[in-house]
Amino acid sequence: MRILVLGGTTEARQLAGLLVGDARFQATLSLAGRTRDPAPQPLPTRIGGFGGIAGLADYLRAEGVRAVIDATHPFADQISANAEAACAAAGVPLAVLTRPPWTAGAGDDWRRVPTMAAAAQALAGLPDTVFLTVGRQELEPFLAMDRRFLVRAVDPPDVLPAGATLVLDRGPYTAAGEMHLMRAHAVGTLVTKNSGGNATAAKLQAARSLGLPVVMVDRPVAGTAPRLYTASDAVDWLAAHGTSAA
Repeated sequence: MRILVLGGTTEARQLAGLLVGDARFQATLSLAGRTRDPAPQPLPTRIGGFGGIAGLADYLRAEGVRAVIDATHPFADQISANAEAACAAAGVPLAVLTRPPWTAGAGDDWRRVPTMAAAAQALAGLPDTVFLTVGRQELEPFLAMDRRFLVRAVDPPDVLPAGATLVLDRGPYTAAGEMHLMRAHAVGTLVTKNSGGNATAAKLQAARSLGLPVVMVDRPVAGTAPRLYTASDAVDWLAAHGTSAA
């Protein structure tokens, strides 16, 4: 049975590792191509877009895809919306493999906001240096601000806020390492997206330990496709629902 996995996340790599040894499935992993040096993948991989909803629907039909797993980033809302519409048009079952969102706990000082622009506005009155862990494509709302920033990204951003310090790194991270980084740069505020998962959660532990405020950008509104939270659940869903499209 032919499977398409829309990937680019740790969860997608975990699912790929299970599918590569499962004779029931012929799986292809699709990456958007936004990361310049993606990690090696165990599945046949295509890189680049499909040409919108119609292009993806045509691909599903032409390739005989029987089920799709959307394992893109929780903030890749346009890709997810296109996948849901394309799968509906092609009559292909779709499920979303994602991470449970983070939730604030005792000792956390979170300022929840709906958008990145609102996150920039929420910095008024909060201390410098501002640690931005929002991705290299989400910096525009902060570019004109007269603040000190520490920016961490996997790939170099096209443009940085004036006077920002850039750290290029890829998770997973440790709480001790995050605390060392924040102290070394005198971080006073953390700005992040509620991506969930364990790979980057250490920054929240460090912020809690250091008593730092966190501006937390909420996830986009989810679609209607079922949500799965482990790679093994995704394999079970494929076995149960993929055959229904035969």
